[in-house]
Amino acid sequence: MQLRRAARPKAFRADPSGAAAIEFALIGPLLIALLMGIVSYGGYFWLGHTVQQMANDAARASIAGLTDAEREALARESLAAAAAAAHGQLRPERLDVEVARTAGYVTVRVEYDAEGSIFWAFDKLIPMPPARLARAAAIRMGGF
Repeated sequence: MQLRRAARPKAFRADPSGAAAIEFALIGPLLIALLMGIVSYGGYFWLGHTVQQMANDAARASIAGLTDAEREALARESLAAAAAAAHGQLRPERLDVEVARTAGYVTVRVEYDAEGSIFWAFDKLIPMPPARLARAAAIRMGGF
């Protein structure tokens, strides 16, 4: 194997070998940061939609209760079932739920602390929204 050697600086600049490596060294970190941002924000939006859907389902489940205590128990059961079905990405112990009844409506407020989630792994490199997700759903109680 014979090594090529550029004798003159002009010949060295015209030699294309290694140009792709230099281009990747310049563009690669930006591309990797962009991909990390896509994954992190995609996970954030997924968690936000999941927590909102859990609040919606808990509000629907709570209207079957006759008392406020029964409504809260039904909402908590619905949230526990939904967290178990979230493919291991949601931890039920990080969920906070509040059930309130005002003027014929049942409001379920769900907060989830996603601080230890894989989606916040790059929060030192990428500006991320707060890790505490809060969503609420209100449903009208029966009018009979």
